[in-house]
Amino acid sequence: MSPSAASRPVPHHPVVIVGGGQAGLSVSYHLKALGIDHVIFEKNRIGHSWREDRWDSFCLVTPNWQCRLPDFPYAGPDPKGFMLKDEIVAYIEAFARRFDPPVREGVAVRRVSRRDGGRVLEVETSAGTVTADHLVVATGGYDIPIVPPFAHALAASVTQVHSVHYRNPDRLPPGEVLVVGSGQSGVQIMEDLHLAGRTVHLCVGPAPRSPRRYRGKDATEWLMEMGYYKLTIDRHPLGERAKEKTNHYMTGRAGGHEIDLRRFALDGVSLYGSLAGIDGTVLRFADDLERNLDDADEVYVSIRRDIDAYIAKNGIDAPEEPPFLPVWTPRATPTEIDCAAAGITAIVWAIGFRPDYSWIDLPAFDGRGHPRFTRGVSPVDGLYFIGLPWLHTWGSGRFLGVADDAAHLARVMSERLLAGTAAAA
Repeated sequence: MSPSAASRPVPHHPVVIVGGGQAGLSVSYHLKALGIDHVIFEKNRIGHSWREDRWDSFCLVTPNWQCRLPDFPYAGPDPKGFMLKDEIVAYIEAFARRFDPPVREGVAVRRVSRRDGGRVLEVETSAGTVTADHLVVATGGYDIPIVPPFAHALAASVTQVHSVHYRNPDRLPPGEVLVVGSGQSGVQIMEDLHLAGRTVHLCVGPAPRSPRRYRGKDATEWLMEMGYYKLTIDRHPLGERAKEKTNHYMTGRAGGHEIDLRRFALDGVSLYGSLAGIDGTVLRFADDLERNLDDADEVYVSIRRDIDAYIAKNGIDAPEEPPFLPVWTPRATPTEIDCAAAGITAIVWAIGFRPDYSWIDLPAFDGRGHPRFTRGVSPVDGLYFIGLPWLHTWGSGRFLGVADDAAHLARVMSERLLAGTAAAA
């Protein structure tokens, strides 16, 4: 480094936002409205995960009316529909164009630490180092694809792909496909393959399922009326454990419908319990298929019961529906199959992700590596998180609630910056 470069002052920003998705942009919107100088560092392009990390037929599971970015709600022709991924990207881009955020695309943040033991944060990026009084982590929780430790034991003759890299059925080799995981991604990829005429096998885990439409409305409309989306984490019956719950599965495909795995079994999809081990081409399954199906259905029925109770309590005129009855029950489910004998040529791992906070060199995490915060405000001075499930409400990790969380963080930072200015004076 030349002497002139060494003496050059390090750029400083009152606020640095890491991540240019809907969460980071929402914070930027509110900061800009308050006149607070800030910068967004986005290592790819704004809305990158919607562009690159979803399969071709991906669409929202929640209806379009729940897309409520700050002062920019969905205004298209189909509020009860479900945007495809290109439409989601267009929505985010239109929001950004509305207020022209100070975003620097193609800049990765490599490390955040406390500078010289003081209050100022040092932010090392691929474009150089800056300092900040406040830093907002808006990177989401889907950084590292999860693959089980025994995946390395799978024979090379069977293609492995994680859901983040799945695009469409034609990108997989000819033959039958095993999808591992029955959360939202797993069941939707299973359906994508099934509709394309592929023979599909599915490992069913403990994910719950939800009604799509019930008694004349989409279930999300009932839940909105019932106040579920206003329930805050501090009032949730499960408390902090709510953050660990798997999302309920259903789909927005073709206008939205339920996914009943029992019906798919009747239609030719082979169901197994959780994947328990691999030895070459041989796959071993836990004997938990029936329990997992029953548990998912119990959650499904409980949601219907809650809606029924709300309708009855409020005297709402809503059409009756017949009680749920399982259409298929597993009998003698195999606990082991040989991919070679069954013709399975590919496995799609759909068992989730884990966040990567290794770049944050601050005491901001609990013993399991989860960030500690109260509505996104970390106990570490100057550090904030946004866009995570149940950060404050169910909608915090979705388009529905991120605007309110962003407004809250912007207010907190504004008050702290004003207090700091007053103290310095």
